Amino acid sequence: MSANSLPELVSLAQELLGQIRQHPQFKGLRFDCDVAIGDVKQYFNYLECAVASDSEVAKFEGFTE
Repeated sequence: MSANSLPELVSLAQELLGQIRQHPQFKGLRFDCDVAIGDVKQYFNYLECAVASDSEVAKFEGFTE
């Protein structure tokens, strides 16, 4: 199990996705798939918002992490 929190893992995944997108080898790839990097980025944006709102609700209800 990871020692990182879910928000930390989401942030790390977004950072890695940005690095992959800018990598020369990735830019040189010519492949066709159903999921684009932008779709994956959007997924992580939604996940980040869900995690943030869930944390806020938990704090509001008196729960701690």
